[in-house]
Order: sequence, then C-alpha cells, then structure tokens
Amino acid sequence: MSKRVSKKESWFKENSFTEKDEIYVGVDVHKLNYHVAIWHNGRIGCAYSMTSDNNKLLRDIQQVRSSLKNIVYEAGPTGYSLVRLLRSANLPAEVVAVSKTPRMTDSSAKTDRLDCQRLAEYAAKGLLTFVAIPTEQQEADRQVVRLRDQLTSKRKRIMHQVKSLFLQHSISWPGGTWSKILIERLRQLDISSELRFSLDQNLDEYEFFCSKIAETEAKLRQIFSSERHSAAIEIFKSHPGVGNIVAWEYRAEMFNITRFSEPKQISKYTGLCPRVSQSGKKCHQGPITKTGRRQLRAMLVQAAWAWYRRDPHARQIYNRLLHNTGNGKKAIVGLAKRIAIHLWRMLCDGCMYDANVVKG
Repeated sequence: MSKRVSKKESWFKENSFTEKDEIYVGVDVHKLNYHVAIWHNGRIGCAYSMTSDNNKLLRDIQQVRSSLKNIVYEAGPTGYSLVRLLRSANLPAEVVAVSKTPRMTDSSAKTDRLDCQRLAEYAAKGLLTFVAIPTEQQEADRQVVRLRDQLTSKRKRIMHQVKSLFLQHSISWPGGTWSKILIERLRQLDISSELRFSLDQNLDEYEFFCSKIAETEAKLRQIFSSERHSAAIEIFKSHPGVGNIVAWEYRAEMFNITRFSEPKQISKYTGLCPRVSQSGKKCHQGPITKTGRRQLRAMLVQAAWAWYRRDPHARQIYNRLLHNTGNGKKAIVGLAKRIAIHLWRMLCDGCMYDANVVKG
C-alpha cells in the first residue's frame, strides 16, 4: 500500500523553483500551530497548517530558497526566535508591525488560514511595515527593564487595595506617602482582628514587591554600567530631569537608536505625536497616538515634569505650549516629546546636554 502524499508535499514535488520565480511566505504564528501560505508568481500556490516547530518550517522553506523573496509573520507573544533562526540560515525574514497591517473592512470571515494568505499577498505587494529586531542581548536587557515595570505595577495594585480597604470600612487614613514610616503606622492601627489579618497580608505583599524591585534595580545598575551601555547612560543622564530609571527605560526600549533618521520617527515610535485629521482646508490635531510602549511614555512624562522644575529653558517651552494649546497636559506631553528627541540627538552626536544647542 503506497503512502498517502499530502497536498503540501505534492505541490513541492510538482513545481520546480528558479531564480526567475518569486515566492513570498506568510506565517500565522501561534503557540501550538503555524498556518503557512506560499505566494508563488502572483497567486497563492500552497497553504497548509503544521505544529509550531521552527526547524520543520525551516526545512520546508529551504525547498524554495532559490526563489524566496521574503518570509513574514506578525509580532506576537512567540517573540523573535523564528526570525532569528531563519536569518541564521541566510533566508530573508521579517516581523510585521501588527498595528500597521492593512485590514479589510468588508471581510466576512477571519481565520488563521486567511490571515497567513493575506500576509503573503501583502508582502508580495509591498504593503507591510516591519519592526526592528533586537539582538538576543538587547532583548535580554530589555526583559529586565520590563520586569521592573511589572513589579512596580503589581506594587501599585497592592497600594490601591489597601486604600480601598480603608475606604470600604470607613477607617481614617493615617496620612503621608508610602514609606517605612507609613507601613509602621498601618501595622500599629487599632482595628479588628479580621481587618488586621487582611491588612497585614497586603502589607506583607507590598514589602515583598519592594524587595524584588530593589533586587531588580541592583541588577539593572549592573547591566547598564557595563561597557555596552555606560557611555549612552551618562549622555542621557546629562539631560535635566532624566535619571537612572528613565535612562534605562529609554536605552532598552529604543535599542538601535541610530535606525531613526529624523525627529518625527522618534515621536511616532514613542506614541507622543498627535493624530492628524485633514480634509480639504480643514486640519485637526487630536490626542496623541499612544503607539509603542506605554511605560516608556509615562517615564518621559515624569522626566518632563522634573525638567520643567529644574530648567528655566523648559519652563519657557512649557509656557509657550500652554499659551498655544490652552491645556497643561498637552504642554507637558510636548516637553516629553522634546526629551525623547533630545536624547536621540545627543546619543547620535555623542554629546552631553546643552540648552544652547538643543532646539525647543
């Protein structure tokens, strides 16, 4: 009895591939399976599903190496291991920016099979935007920075839970900012045994996250004092309002900063540029796009407030923006955007901050 041959195997056997052919591969990547579509000379030649095995996918694509123009898949939770493997085999591969992928407004169906076919078609027609791929070392450094963000977010949740407990049970808040003194006051409050147990559990969790944040920041100091980062961090910290945390976040999230060629790209990447709606003679600037990493944007806004307090030059810019927009939030976001651009220029030029050089 002869072995049954799949449609994928039949297609590979029935076709011969030369340098004159054009092949684009779209992959819809998931944890358990991949859906693969091969665009061959102007149409989908083959589409199939497989288990999420990078090496197996590589073996399939090797069969069309001579005709291959690009392999694309959307950025997602599976990370960059697939694109790194493909590139290590000298195959053209890119990761697609999901937010900039064209979407069909009248589509009646959305399936993984259709998604991979559209990716292959859009790649062939040049309609996709690709993301920058960090090196494994850059991604590892960024992971530690993001770990600190996650721990800080969890600690903040505990702080909200404690205040909610006080509000729910009409307990007077002892006052003061979160510190060891406040924690001691909270532990000494005269409340019922049941509420005392609940509060102590929350306080124990708060102190646990504080200790983990301290450990993570110690690791970050070690990472960013290394030779690959130290010079850039010193340049960033020369800017008023920028300290270790902001410098670490900016360095990790922007990584290959020289890939940006103009300030507009920086403001777009950080999500600090306004949405523009233009029709005819009317042009309206709406709220910021908020693309990119939310934590980086928040750090830049915090740095903007610190810059405003410390530098008369920043206050002049803020007052001008406030006069033009009539909105304090828009003015401080404008300062944050300028900090992002200043740091980019400073690192590209290899120079420290100079208020007489940077332009508002």
